Amino acid sequence: MTVRKLICGLAAGALLVVSVSATAQTSSINAFSPYSMYGIGELQTPGVTAMRSMGGVGLGMRSTLMVNPLNPAAYSMTPQQGFLFDFGIEGANFYNSQHKYGTAGQTTARTSYNTFNFHDIAFQMPLAKRLGLGFSLTPYSSVGYRVGADEQSDDIWGNIGRVQYLYSGEGDLTEVKLGIGWEVFKRFSIGVAAQYYWGDIDRTYQTAVANNIVNGGTVNTTTGTDSYEISRIKMQLGLQFDLIQSEKQLLTLGATYDMGGNLRPSVTQTVVAGDIYNTVVRGDTTRMAMKLPVQVGVGLYYQNAKIVAGVDYVYQNWEQNENPAEVPGAANVAYKNTSTIKVGLEYTPNRMDVRHYLNRWSYRVGFRYGTYYQSFQGKTLPQYALTAGFGMPIRFLGRSSLDFGVEFGQRGDNSSIRVDNRQIGLVRQRYVKFSVGLTLFGEDQWFVRYKYD
Repeated sequence: MTVRKLICGLAAGALLVVSVSATAQTSSINAFSPYSMYGIGELQTPGVTAMRSMGGVGLGMRSTLMVNPLNPAAYSMTPQQGFLFDFGIEGANFYNSQHKYGTAGQTTARTSYNTFNFHDIAFQMPLAKRLGLGFSLTPYSSVGYRVGADEQSDDIWGNIGRVQYLYSGEGDLTEVKLGIGWEVFKRFSIGVAAQYYWGDIDRTYQTAVANNIVNGGTVNTTTGTDSYEISRIKMQLGLQFDLIQSEKQLLTLGATYDMGGNLRPSVTQTVVAGDIYNTVVRGDTTRMAMKLPVQVGVGLYYQNAKIVAGVDYVYQNWEQNENPAEVPGAANVAYKNTSTIKVGLEYTPNRMDVRHYLNRWSYRVGFRYGTYYQSFQGKTLPQYALTAGFGMPIRFLGRSSLDFGVEFGQRGDNSSIRVDNRQIGLVRQRYVKFSVGLTLFGEDQWFVRYKYD
């Protein structure tokens, strides 16, 4: 067995183990999940705060008051003498639990983590009549985990001693999107966007031998690090068609296609021996496969004076990706195609009520259900989220809105898999996310040339 295959096998086995943490920690990493150990990590929910409060729907949304970073065809809806801008931040608490099985019976390991970071910066502006430009900057995926495992082989225990493996990783993949939307004719718009992905992901593994029966004492830790540097451009196509269009209501069909493909990251790999000289024993730079899925999305979006409702379906083809090598004694991790359903609802009592401020608030709820894009020993992980939020209209640099959202979600469960007659518990991840967004609506006076007598 090569060193590379051994490392892959140890990582696959350790992925299913969560170390116990007595207190919660906080960082700017956007994820804390052992499931982010492979690939590009945990995918972030796209969209501005108002969209995420409605389950993440928005492929068919057309609005002169809100940025739509999900579908470039919506850029054609930008007001001719105005602009749209959005800025959002998000904080989260992750709570992981896992059943462990051993000679002493079943025990449960638990850990929690807090994160806080920005979520999106986006704007839309007009280029010409029925032609608009859109830009967005948002985290696409995040890596954040710290897991550990003990060597299970009796041969290694008998000849070397107690061997411990520790794995950690962190980093983000950021998406920058720039595109244009054009209303080709009444009710029908198309859009195209360039998506630039960049980021750094570091994955570290450590090996330590305690109670060494060969030389006595403890062997110094050996640390290996894989550093991924990503910089790649992809494309997205979108369209929107108004099935119903009148002064009182609007029903829009929206669809998008993301081309996906190989990100071709630059990878630097090092293994450092923990001696007094901190010797680098191996170092190289190479190309390794890390891909985005081909994604197809379709959605319906309904709007009237009081009600906004939407439903989206998103399919992602992950099975085109290369799976990690299978190693005897390790859990088999494989990419799986995913389907996700998103449903959202917004209610505004009276947008034009000048006497009762609360009647101008927008109240939102939503739901999202799908599966994770990796399977473990053939077992897929369900994931779902319940969302809610509200928007407060404010007067700040134009007709603007302050939006708040909350999301309760779960990935996986406390079931188990079997690897070489060993029972290994899967990790159940529960989380709550809080988001705040500021949306600025440009008004006519922003683009009007003043005249003086």
